[in-house]
Amino acid sequence: MRLIVGLGNPGGKYARHRHNVGFMAVDAIAAAHGFGPWRKKFSGEVAEGRIGGEKVLLLKPMTYMNESGRSVGEAVRFHKIAPEDIIVIHDELDLAPGRIRVKTGGGHAGHNGLRSIIAHIGPDFHRLRIGIGHPGEKARVHGHVLSDFGVAERKWLEPLLEAIARHAGLLVAGRFSDFGSRVMMDAPPPEKD
Repeated sequence: MRLIVGLGNPGGKYARHRHNVGFMAVDAIAAAHGFGPWRKKFSGEVAEGRIGGEKVLLLKPMTYMNESGRSVGEAVRFHKIAPEDIIVIHDELDLAPGRIRVKTGGGHAGHNGLRSIIAHIGPDFHRLRIGIGHPGEKARVHGHVLSDFGVAERKWLEPLLEAIARHAGLLVAGRFSDFGSRVMMDAPPPEKD
């Protein structure tokens, strides 16, 4: 079984925030692959299904970002899921908007959701990092991540989420390089101004 975790904050007021792009991605995967309904479990919401013949559990922690690890830890312990079978999808300040990278292990780079997950299960899981860009000054980071995607950003966001969902089979199979190439081919990042 693979566990794919989308990070975000619960509640309608956060739904379109940049920080919630992980929730958006797992919602797109669930819809594209005909997953069952979302159910409350593991201090979060889960949906089960199959991608490329592999059983997959999607998880959206409902603990708020800073406590994401509590939810992930519950699911990991219950299903006895190994770190190499876990993919966490999250926003990434240090990537240009619309770019993605898959990384295995490492630190949290100041991301509170990752910090919490590492505290609960260790650092050796995979991360799908979705670039939201940096606002330029550290003092503006909080407002940037906790603001809705702008109209111009939605022009690249929707195709990107669709491409991530379409090629999720490569992600689940661990073919991260192929996944990244296909997604970027289908949903190229916006041109820099």
